[in-house]
Amino acid sequence: MTKPQQPPEPPGSLHPAAPEFSSRDPNAADFWDERFAQGFTPWDQAGVPAAFASFAARHTPVPVLIPGCGSAWEARWLAERGWPVRAIDFAPRAVERARAQMGPHAAAVEQADFFAYQPPVTSGWIYERAFLCALPLARRDDYARRMALLLHEGGWLAGFFFIAATEKGPPFAIERAELDALLAPSFELIEDEPVADSIEVFAGRERWLTWRRRAPSRSSRT
Repeated sequence: MTKPQQPPEPPGSLHPAAPEFSSRDPNAADFWDERFAQGFTPWDQAGVPAAFASFAARHTPVPVLIPGCGSAWEARWLAERGWPVRAIDFAPRAVERARAQMGPHAAAVEQADFFAYQPPVTSGWIYERAFLCALPLARRDDYARRMALLLHEGGWLAGFFFIAATEKGPPFAIERAELDALLAPSFELIEDEPVADSIEVFAGRERWLTWRRRAPSRSSRT
């Protein structure tokens, strides 16, 4: 019996076919440039998540760094409310889109590699949103070290963490035990909340976590 042919997906489908890409290395800017150029950004919420807005509303403005900012929706939201914010991405197309979206706050966006970037001021909050899960697994230790270096004692690494038992990606999920082992040496977990408004690619597998920077150890100061 012939299998019935499935109808084509309608415009605006939640499951559009992925375009063809030539770059397969998420550690390269070209990988992300291709996806922005073709409008394939399923990680982009095109708005500000509720947990993010709630966290910001509970705190006094501090300097914020947003690595892997993409379209930088949250950066604009913060800037419009008086938060000093720097949004960085190493993909030129992402920076172009972020600056266009930021409007009068476009100067807050920089093209930079997070692992070499030196912010103009010490960050009080580094916002995690689809950045850790975009990195190849081999860069996770670098991520933890860099976050600890860029935050002062008491500063927050706060945002959305994609938690699951899979190594396929991007997005690359991380198991909870691995995440805890990665960050606990330099950070204390102070908030752990479910996420009600996840976009499809992260639905049911992300948590809002707030990690507070511990006092640096004596060895890290030398």
